[in-house]
Amino acid sequence: MAKFKKAAKKTTARNQPGVQDQAERLSKTLSESAQQIWLAGVGAFGRAQAEGTKLFESLVKEGLNLEQTARRFAGGRAEVVRDAVESTVGQARGRATDTWDRLEKVFEDRVQRALVKLGVPGRDDLADLSRRVEALTAELRRQNGATARTAAKTTTKPAARKARPVVAKAPVAKATRKRVS
Repeated sequence: MAKFKKAAKKTTARNQPGVQDQAERLSKTLSESAQQIWLAGVGAFGRAQAEGTKLFESLVKEGLNLEQTARRFAGGRAEVVRDAVESTVGQARGRATDTWDRLEKVFEDRVQRALVKLGVPGRDDLADLSRRVEALTAELRRQNGATARTAAKTTTKPAARKARPVVAKAPVAKATRKRVS
């Protein structure tokens, strides 16, 4: 029975003239709204076609500006990275130089010890020896000079030789040579 009452209420609502007018107005409003939406879409499409080139060019300009900004930013970062790498390389180079210097010193010390064990004279020994040789050489020159002077005083002059007649020779022409540079 409850079903019957509900069906009766629906039937009476359909038969009322106000509801039908309201439904027609709603249908007309929906139809007009759909038409306006359709027209707005067609207008947007037309505008997009007309202004598409301008929009494209403005987007390209904006893209160029963004790219330049990104490059400047990346360039700044690249300099920071380059400076950091150079600093690290400089530190590594300094460490390597220190290591090589220490290695060289150790090698020189070991070679020096080996030479001492073998009895090979060192730099200082050779310098002392050179000074002694120079002193001895100077002493010998001094003594030889004194001896030569005393020997010259004690020796007699040799007898004069007979003079030979001088024969004149014909002058010889000197050959000139060309220098090759």
